[in-house]
Amino acid sequence: MLSLLMCLGLQDQVLANQQPLLMDGKKTLYQRVLTRPGAIVYKKLGDENGVQQAAFTRYYVYQRKQQSDQEWIEVGPDSRGTKVGWISADVTTPWKQQLTLAFSHAAGRERVLFFKDKSDLEEILTAESPAAEIAPIRKKITADSADQRIVSIEPDKPVDINKEFYLLPILQAEEVYTETGERTMLEVASVSQFDKQKNSNNDSPSLLLRRFKAAVVFVIDSTISMGPYIDRTKDAVKRIYTEIDEEGLSDRIKFGLVAYRSNVDAVPGLEYTTKMFVDPVEVKDGKDFLAKVADLKAARVSSSLFNEDSYAGVMDALSNIKWTEFGARYIVLITDAGAIDGDNPLSFTGFGAEQVREEAKFRGVAIYNLHLRTSRGEKNHQQAEAQYKVLSSSPLLEKPLYYPVDMGSVDEFGRIVDDLAESVVNLVNNAYQGKSVAGSAKTADQDFGQSEDKDTSKANTISQDIALMGHAMQLSYLGRESGVKVPPVFNAWISDAVIEDATKKAVEVRVLLTKNQLSDMYQVVKSITDAVLEGMISPDNFFSQLRSAAATLGRDPNQINQSKNAKLSELGLLGEYLEDLPYHSFILGLDQEAWAQLGPHQQDAILKDLNKKLKYYEYSNDDSDRWVSLAEGSDPADYVYPVPIEMLP
Repeated sequence: MLSLLMCLGLQDQVLANQQPLLMDGKKTLYQRVLTRPGAIVYKKLGDENGVQQAAFTRYYVYQRKQQSDQEWIEVGPDSRGTKVGWISADVTTPWKQQLTLAFSHAAGRERVLFFKDKSDLEEILTAESPAAEIAPIRKKITADSADQRIVSIEPDKPVDINKEFYLLPILQAEEVYTETGERTMLEVASVSQFDKQKNSNNDSPSLLLRRFKAAVVFVIDSTISMGPYIDRTKDAVKRIYTEIDEEGLSDRIKFGLVAYRSNVDAVPGLEYTTKMFVDPVEVKDGKDFLAKVADLKAARVSSSLFNEDSYAGVMDALSNIKWTEFGARYIVLITDAGAIDGDNPLSFTGFGAEQVREEAKFRGVAIYNLHLRTSRGEKNHQQAEAQYKVLSSSPLLEKPLYYPVDMGSVDEFGRIVDDLAESVVNLVNNAYQGKSVAGSAKTADQDFGQSEDKDTSKANTISQDIALMGHAMQLSYLGRESGVKVPPVFNAWISDAVIEDATKKAVEVRVLLTKNQLSDMYQVVKSITDAVLEGMISPDNFFSQLRSAAATLGRDPNQINQSKNAKLSELGLLGEYLEDLPYHSFILGLDQEAWAQLGPHQQDAILKDLNKKLKYYEYSNDDSDRWVSLAEGSDPADYVYPVPIEMLP
């Protein structure tokens, strides 16, 4: 028996050595570090030669040892027992939360300044006029003069985190109280994943923009009432292709078309839910476009609902077109009905407006909506408008790209489509001729799209919006094509909002979740939705269902609070990776009493929101392009995806 116990003890020790060290006070979160410049991994302690590491490689910590007054840590690229050697703790940064930042789009705001000391940033934010305090600093930097308070500055052209993955890990956060309210200061570190590379393209902006291409994809409702609008869209594209050919821009401006209807299982006579008639990557010219859409006609039978599956049509365009071929990327949604929401059994995607908008943002696509407000859909207009304003909302223009067409006027619709297409042609043509080279991000909303006669018609409005959005897309394109990197490695303090204007975001928070963590979160949210459904039937069973789910998912039973008034966040249901995040969740603050006080509509809204997020997790998990390795040789299960904090439960 003694021998058996000794063997079991040795086995436990071996298993412990195969797992990383746990963070203090955590039962499932392992210690992680980010390497700093000069970090070298040695196979064994005492080795003279090692391997230089790329800055900000993420490693798990397996052991810690003190040797000659220096702490050494044994590290590995994943949490599955893969170890690569030993590294000095002095050249690593502990990373307690896998939180990182992405710069918000630079158009229409000042660039982010990185302060060496927190006190200097705090002094400016708490001043009577932060704008007045920061102005001389910006002037100094613009004149290429150094300011000892500033470590670095955001690049003058956007860096696309989806193409050029970079880390701005949050090391700590502090709130300060100012004249205008609470502001957040963040200590961050910075380095590009490709920090050893230099800018890959030294061409001038003028030369780069001569290669700037645009794609406009019409996503059009092709149900029984849409015949006149389908014909008018074809006519608009035919006319604009004539101009494109005359300008010699046929290889720089491409049009595509996706048609959508509704669930064909409910009404087989609809023939399709979505169908791509024209892929802008493959279309040759105007004749080719018109030949491909020759068979596009309105459906001959009615759908089962007034609303159609608009989100399925947009997602078809987002997912199945190679948008990276284009600098300017536009989707124009045309419909006279609302969208089938993700909670409806007839929904093809299971997504709501928020999830589709996030996908468009991920791919750098602007969604414009032409809402045909016909008398037939009068009772539906308000609901549809609310959906499409969320879908088409643009942080760059600080408004939705939503354009109602009163009474569904075919003439007015035609003028808007003509103007939209013409605006895109002008944008690309001017770039090609070197007439409109994108300048500073700050002036993007001042230099472009301003009408001298102040005409406020819908056609003119969309023309201005196309120009403004196009300029922002030019900035992004220049950033991608010129190989712009994030600033070099450093630690610094920044404001999460623009210093001069607290209402504008400077950065967006992302949570780097591993595939395992995303899978775990999916299971948890699924359990919560099941409990919500049960709670709508029998409110007293809501939290008992959640406790049962926590036990089923292997949560520590000692952490499952048995108090009837426990909050959902106290049940130990959600993983530790979400516990300390700096965000507020309405549902995590619910207790049994608060749940019972919610009305049926509020409970139903919670259920719908969670179900749509579940679909988003499924979609993200299946898209291999999203996942990033933070260390060479890491197990794919430890790859991460920067999940927008808005998509958390």
